[in-house]
Amino acid sequence: MKNILITFCFLLSIYTHSQQQITLDQAIEIAQKKSPEYKALINQNQASYWRFRNFKASFLPQLRLDATLPSYSNSINRLTNDQGEDIFVQTNQSRLQGNLSLNQNLGFTGGTLSFSSQVERVDLFTNDATRFAVVPFSINYRQNSIFYNEFKWNKKIEPLLYEEAKRDFIEGMEAISLNTTRRYFALLKAQVQAKIAQSNFSNQDTLFQISKGRFKMGKIAENDLLQIELSVLNSKNEVTTNEIDIKRTSQNLARYLDLETENLLLNAPKELSIFTVTVEKALEEAKSNRKAVIEFRRRRLQAEQDVAEVKGNNRLQLRLNANFGISQQGDDFNNLFQDYNQQQNVSISVGVPILDWGVSKSRRKLVEANKDLVNTNVEQDEQEFEQEIYLHTLNWKNQRNFLEIAQKAQEIATKRYDITKKRFILGKITITDLNIALQEKDRAALSYLNSLEKFWTDYYTLRRLTLYDFIKNEKIEVADLIYD
Repeated sequence: MKNILITFCFLLSIYTHSQQQITLDQAIEIAQKKSPEYKALINQNQASYWRFRNFKASFLPQLRLDATLPSYSNSINRLTNDQGEDIFVQTNQSRLQGNLSLNQNLGFTGGTLSFSSQVERVDLFTNDATRFAVVPFSINYRQNSIFYNEFKWNKKIEPLLYEEAKRDFIEGMEAISLNTTRRYFALLKAQVQAKIAQSNFSNQDTLFQISKGRFKMGKIAENDLLQIELSVLNSKNEVTTNEIDIKRTSQNLARYLDLETENLLLNAPKELSIFTVTVEKALEEAKSNRKAVIEFRRRRLQAEQDVAEVKGNNRLQLRLNANFGISQQGDDFNNLFQDYNQQQNVSISVGVPILDWGVSKSRRKLVEANKDLVNTNVEQDEQEFEQEIYLHTLNWKNQRNFLEIAQKAQEIATKRYDITKKRFILGKITITDLNIALQEKDRAALSYLNSLEKFWTDYYTLRRLTLYDFIKNEKIEVADLIYD
């Protein structure tokens, strides 16, 4: 048994020497740069960034060139002549057309204003002739709906979506801190429990050797000796179990941090400096910083947009299209740019449902009901939002006391076990009393680790819920990411 223990301690010392030491702060810093969650956050943020860039660019002038490359046609086509008769005409020609336009979306009207120039060439091979047509200048305005302005609503909603995305990125970074803390403590507890199991195994083996001598001298019964031997075997199994647990938790943390080694050595993080968090301050910062507050506004606006769209297009539908320009056509390209012909047209299309069996009304009632539902859901979400902050802040106020009590309980349980072990060696108590003290010591150690984990996870949860650093007394921010 001694040889096994010596070999295990030797291997453990080699393993410990080759381990990479890492603190909780270092683990969080690495996770916020290399973890899978960070990479997913970058992708989400990048999509939101380009969506907002696309929205802003849609209100800038757009210069566009549209061209029909030389197209050739040799076929017989049916045409209607001036007398209204259908005739068949053979065409053998090529056609080339180009259009250059400058388009501008107008947010205050909801329409699009365009300035364009157009040139066209047709080569007729049947009579070896060429025709040209040119529109040097043309102004066009089109609007799909006079009563519903989509651009106006986009200008209200898209900036909120982008602000949501930026705040969601910060919340995601804090969620990474929280997840890293949980993985860190899972490995830390496994390592501490492994040390406890190793220490218990060593102590139980020593007591077993002492008990064998006392049994030979007739000072203890065989039942007590067997009970001690059973404790040694259980301690040995506990050592093996903890080795597997360390392997599992170290893999989870190392893969999450994208580290090259799984041999990590952790230390319990230092205590935070004392700071006070009031419910009022937590709620104030959460309402100022969290994406949920922006989301509530955006959801209400989108519901109002749906109502406005249905009301704008549900009954009387009006579409406007207007054009003004000059044009010319002829056989000689050089003579096209004189004596222009004017071209202008204005069209307003009207659509009015006469009998739709309540379709328009039901569509309007549907979006109005959905708007009321959204408002009700948002109100409930706002209450849950405030309640979560309130309860967590109250819980946080007690975490430091819980941690201090757990630490004190661990010290007392350890001291009691040391005294009990000495009394057992002196033969004043039974092995049952010693095992009870050992179990209480182990439970107190695990309870302290759980309290320490709860303390740190609650701290990072508080940061995530408020996006505020109460130690530095400043908002938690990250630099804006630019994707070019």
